[in-house]
Amino acid sequence: MTNTISILGSTGSIGRQTLDVAEQLGLNVAALTAHSSVELVEEQVRKFRPRLAVMTDEAAARDLVVRLADTETKVLGGTAALEEAAAMPEADTVVTAVVGMVGLKPTLAAIGGKKRIALANKETLVCAGEIVMDAAERSGAEIVPVDSEHSAIFQCLQGCGDRREIKRLILTCSGGPFFGMSRAEAGRMTKKDALKHPNWKMGPKITVDCATLMNKGLEVIEAMHLYRLPLSQVDVVIHRQSIVHSLVEFRDGAVLAQLGTPDMRLPIRYAMTCPERGENPAEPLDLLRCPPLTFTEPDRAVFPCLALAEAAAARGGTACAVLNGANEEAVRLFLLDRIGFYDIFHLTEKAMAALPAVENPTLEEILEADQAAREIVSKEYLA
Repeated sequence: MTNTISILGSTGSIGRQTLDVAEQLGLNVAALTAHSSVELVEEQVRKFRPRLAVMTDEAAARDLVVRLADTETKVLGGTAALEEAAAMPEADTVVTAVVGMVGLKPTLAAIGGKKRIALANKETLVCAGEIVMDAAERSGAEIVPVDSEHSAIFQCLQGCGDRREIKRLILTCSGGPFFGMSRAEAGRMTKKDALKHPNWKMGPKITVDCATLMNKGLEVIEAMHLYRLPLSQVDVVIHRQSIVHSLVEFRDGAVLAQLGTPDMRLPIRYAMTCPERGENPAEPLDLLRCPPLTFTEPDRAVFPCLALAEAAAARGGTACAVLNGANEEAVRLFLLDRIGFYDIFHLTEKAMAALPAVENPTLEEILEADQAAREIVSKEYLA
C-alpha cells in the first residue's frame, strides 16, 4: 500500500485524477511536476504541500518561485529536475504521467531508488523496454501499469505464477472517433474531429493517437515488455463500449477479463493500493444498464498506424524509438494544423524506412534514434 507519492505530470489528465485518488486515500505528496501550468501547480502545491515542485519550463519555474515564496516548497526548473522529483527518498511510489520520451530518465531514476512505479508513460517502455525492465528487475523496483488496458491485464494475471500459462493477451480498443469510416472519410477529418474521443477524456496527444490507433500499437509494444511476451502473443480487438478493459487467454482455454466503467481513477487507485482493494466512492459498473458488449477486428487499412507499430515491434531494437519519436513529432504538427490526418502515418513511415534498427541498443543509441526520427519528420514537412 502506498503512503507517499511523487507525481510527474501533475497538471495533465492522469496527474489531476491521481491527486483526486490521493485525497480519497489520504496519501502524502512529496513532489509535483509540470511543464508550464504555473497557476494550477500553485493551486496544487497550496493544497497538498509537497516538499518539491518542478516546472520543466525555466520561465515558469522562476514565476512559481515568486508565487510560492510564502511556502516551504522548494521549486526547481528544467527537465533534469524531474529525476530529483522521481528519486525523492520520502516517496514510496512515483506516478509517471508525463507525455513522451521526457519520462524515460526520471523513470530510471525512480527505479534506481527502488520505488513502486505507477506507469502511465507508455513511451518509456516503447522506446527502452528492455533497459527499463532489466533495471527494475535488478533493483527490485515494482512497475504497476496505470493505463486501463495494462492495468486490466495486470489484474487478470494476479495469481498467475508461471507466464508459460498465458496463450495471449487481448488488448481492447475503443476504435476512436473515426471507427467505421472509410479511408477517404477518415482522411477528411480535422484536429477538431480527432479530439472527440467517444469514451475517454484525455490529453490532446494521446487522443490523436487513439484516433490513428497508434496508441494501441504503442500499447502492444508496451505489453510485450511488461509481460515479456513476443508479438505473436499480443492481440488487439475493437470494443466500442470501453467496459472490458482487456483480457488474458490461458493455454487451457480459460479467458479472464477485467470490467469497469471508463474511469481512469480505477486503475490509478489500484496502482496505489495493490494487492489490496479498498472501498471506492465512485459509482460501480451496473451490468444491467450496460449496452451490449461487442468485439470486432481492427481495420488496419483505414488505421495503418497500428500495423506500422506492429512492424516496429517485430523489428525490435531502436525501431520502436524511431516509431515513437516520429509519431510524436508528426502529432505535434497535426495539432498545430500543419499536416493532415494521414500525414501522421506517412511521415512516421518515412522515418522508419530511413533509419536502420540498431539491435540491443544502449540508452544513448535509443535517445539518438528518437532525435533522428524527429528531425526526419521535421525535414519532410518542410520539404
